[in-house]
Amino acid sequence: MPVQALACKECGTEYELEARFVCDRCFGPLEVRYDHGSLDAGSVKRRIQAGPQNLWRYSDFLPFEQPPRYPLPAGGTPLVRAPRLAEALGLGEVWVKNDAANPTHSFKDRVVSVALAKAIELGYTTVACASTGNLANAVAAHAAAAGLESYVFIPADLEEQKILATGVYGTNLVTVRGNYDDVNRLCTELAADRDWAFVNVNVRPYYAEGSKTLAFEIAEGLGFELPDRVVAPVASGSLFTKIARGFDEWREVGLIEGETPTMNGAQAEGCSPVAQAFDAGWEICKPVKPDTIAKSLAIGNPADGPYAVELARRSGGSVDSVSDEEVKRGIRLLAQTTGIFTETAGGVTTATLAKLAARGDIDPGERVVLVITGEGLKTLDAVRGTFETHEIDADVDSFETALPAGAAV
Repeated sequence: MPVQALACKECGTEYELEARFVCDRCFGPLEVRYDHGSLDAGSVKRRIQAGPQNLWRYSDFLPFEQPPRYPLPAGGTPLVRAPRLAEALGLGEVWVKNDAANPTHSFKDRVVSVALAKAIELGYTTVACASTGNLANAVAAHAAAAGLESYVFIPADLEEQKILATGVYGTNLVTVRGNYDDVNRLCTELAADRDWAFVNVNVRPYYAEGSKTLAFEIAEGLGFELPDRVVAPVASGSLFTKIARGFDEWREVGLIEGETPTMNGAQAEGCSPVAQAFDAGWEICKPVKPDTIAKSLAIGNPADGPYAVELARRSGGSVDSVSDEEVKRGIRLLAQTTGIFTETAGGVTTATLAKLAARGDIDPGERVVLVITGEGLKTLDAVRGTFETHEIDADVDSFETALPAGAAV
C-alpha cells in the first residue's frame, strides 16, 4: 500500500500510523508519508475514472490500506468555467472550484471525511474539534452520520448561521469566550488527557490529507492537466499547502505533467499573519489578534503559516490581504458574474484575484483556478444592506412608477 508512516516535516523522524501530531524529537508537525513508486499511472487513472463520484475515488493517495466504508461522502464538487468573471477582471481563462457544494457547504467536509474515517479505524468513539465555524458544521454532521459522540468548540461570537447549522446535528456544542486561538489552545490541552479524536489536533496529519483531493479534482476536471495559477484562502495554511502537495503527488506518479502552479494565498487584512510574513520577507509568522468579518479565516497563529509562505515564494506566487470592504465587494462580484454565492472567505479569495489582476500579476493567457471554500448562506450579515429592494403595490402603475426602466415593452 502507498501509505507508509507519519513523518516529521522538520527532521524526518518516522512514527507509526497512530493518533499523533507532533514530533517527540524536535516538536515539528507530522504529516503522512507515502511511497508512490509502485503505482502505475495508467492503472491508477483507470481506478480513478471507475471510482465513486466523491473523494474516495482518490484512495491511492489517502492514508488507508483500503478505501473505508464511509456514511457521508464528500467531494465531487463543480469546477465551473467563469467567462464573465474573467472578462470583468481582464483575464483570459478563470475557473471556479465551488466547494460550497459539499454536504455541509464547505471544503471542511473533505478533511473531516478523512479524519473521521481514520478515527474510526483507530477505534475512537468520540470526536471533537476547535473551529471557526465550517469545521464545526462538518464534524457535527459527519459524527451524526457515523453514530459517533462529538464535541465542538467554537468562539462565542461566531456567526449565528454557523452556530445553528452545527447544533442541529445533536453535537455537544461548546462556545468559548475568546478567539479561535484561545479555543484551539483549550482543545490541545483537552486532547492530552481524553480518549477523543480531535480532528485538528491529534489526528491532524490525516485530517490535512483531505485537502489534497481539491487538487485531484481540479486536475481531473481540466482533463488531467494542471492550471497555471491557483488562488486559495489561507487560514492555518494547511489547505493552501496541501493543494500544491496534491498536484505534486500526481506529477510524481505521472498522471499530470508540468510545474507546480503559481500559488496565490488570500487573507483578510484584519487577520493576515501569513501575508505580513510574506511581505516582510520573514520565514515565520508573527501572531496577530483577529479583527475581520472573515471569521472562517481568523486564525491569528497559523500552524502551517511558514510552509504557506515558503510555497508562495517557491511557486512564484504571493500571499495578499484585502480589507473587509473589499471582501464584501468580492462576494458580490462572484455572485453577479457566476451565480455563485460565497461566504466571507470566498469574498477574500475573489477580492484577492481582483487585486492580482489589477496589479498585472496574471498573464491574460493563464488558466486560473479560484478556490471557493464555503456557502454564502453561512455569513448573511456580510451582504446585508449592499443592495436595493423596491416595494410596490400589486398593480402595474405602481411597478412602472418604482422602476421606470421596467415600463418599456
